[in-house]
Amino acid sequence: MQRRQFLTAMGAGATGAIAAPFVSTASAQETITWNMVTSWPKNFPALGTGANDFAKRIETLSGGRMRVRVHGAGEMVPALEVFDAVAAGTAEVGHSAAYYWRGKVAAAQFFTAVPFGMNTTETNSWLYNGGGQELWDELYAKHNLKPFPVGNTGTQMAGWFKKEINSLEDMQGLKLRLPGLAGEAMNGIGVTTVNMPGSEIFTSMQTGVLDAADWVGPYNDLAFGLHQVADYYYTSAWNEPSAILEGTVNLDAWNALPDDLKAVVTEAARSANLAMIDEFTYRNAQALKTLVDEHNVQLRSFPEDVMQALYKSSQEVLQRQVENDPDSRKIYESYREFQQLVSSFTDVGEFAYLKTREAASS
Repeated sequence: MQRRQFLTAMGAGATGAIAAPFVSTASAQETITWNMVTSWPKNFPALGTGANDFAKRIETLSGGRMRVRVHGAGEMVPALEVFDAVAAGTAEVGHSAAYYWRGKVAAAQFFTAVPFGMNTTETNSWLYNGGGQELWDELYAKHNLKPFPVGNTGTQMAGWFKKEINSLEDMQGLKLRLPGLAGEAMNGIGVTTVNMPGSEIFTSMQTGVLDAADWVGPYNDLAFGLHQVADYYYTSAWNEPSAILEGTVNLDAWNALPDDLKAVVTEAARSANLAMIDEFTYRNAQALKTLVDEHNVQLRSFPEDVMQALYKSSQEVLQRQVENDPDSRKIYESYREFQQLVSSFTDVGEFAYLKTREAASS
């Protein structure tokens, strides 16, 4: 699918709202049909296809007792209205990213990415084993939602810049697309950040509305053609060391399911989550090679003074967040304690191995 088709799908307005009645019980003979709304263009690589994969797994694991119709961004509701649509029952299930809802649920941001936080393996361990899922359930229940991790992009790139960054001074006054806690941290070092759907990034960069933009990583960035509007691609992975894609289920629809179908949805989410991680690892490697070898993209890392400033600003943002929001305090305390615990093994395990592998092969 071409980039223009992606933009059309993402940028389109809502074409209608369909509220399907929820069933209170489900026998083996009944077929339950759900609608899924997403923040991604229909069939967009990894993100859109990840939503499709989640739906297919539900149908397969349920033996056809459940079916999920997937709607791309703008087909049923706009890209950034997934949370509200599922909470209200306009659709039974959604696929998006929790930090888009920061204006509604400040603590939701911890369930997408934390600047200088845990990597993907560590994050999944927190969710599945360290109490993270229970905290997420508690937070979203207040909004009539049941959440799941349904995909992860892995470590994301720091973004595309029209000019090379050689010092902290070069960051001053830049207009950058970057959502979530990382966006607030960028604001703290003199950058002006905005949140917008991915479909708007290319045109905003092209017309000068933006000077720089974060999207995802090589696979998705290549699909949107961002190399055509910026020459410098920054690898300094600080903003989203792990980026969870969330599946949200309307809580009334969830509670109406029998226990065996709740187990089906839970296992479909978990397997779809891990499948997306595997795909991104492979596709990002391919796409990065294409960007560098065929499109002459210039890979860069932020200079030391920029990284130091971003770390300091990130800690200040997190501190303000927990001081002003009890839910954030509770969730971040769990997140931070788990990170401190698990990082001790990551350092002597994975990180030590990667350093050893690099040294041995050089």
